[in-house]
Amino acid sequence: MENSGLKRRVLYEIENLISKSCSKNKMSQKFQNLHIAILKKYYNAADVSIDYHRKRVIMDIVMDDSCYDPKKMNSSLPTLRANLLFKNLKEFLSSSLDKDNGSIAFYAKLINSYENRNSKLTVV
Repeated sequence: MENSGLKRRVLYEIENLISKSCSKNKMSQKFQNLHIAILKKYYNAADVSIDYHRKRVIMDIVMDDSCYDPKKMNSSLPTLRANLLFKNLKEFLSSSLDKDNGSIAFYAKLINSYENRNSKLTVV
């Protein structure tokens, strides 16, 4: 992602997608999955749930990645349970966007999977 124009375009598109997803009164499952994916990426969270009515985000943030082993079941990762309050969902999600190359690639993948009408957006 050396091209800064490409970075700006991906950030612009993910911001537009966030705006579009926050403008609806009733949140579709696809938009909820988008919000969860953004927050999982930013906070390095193992589990995220959003209470849109009470304006709260509850998540388990992984505290130490060195304990993670992809070759075995990780039943005891050190996590921190967080209960965050937000006033404006769009601003909260926008503030959760990173601008490093790995994050930009992740957002490009989210945008691509959202724009593909035949595929469902899945949370990783």
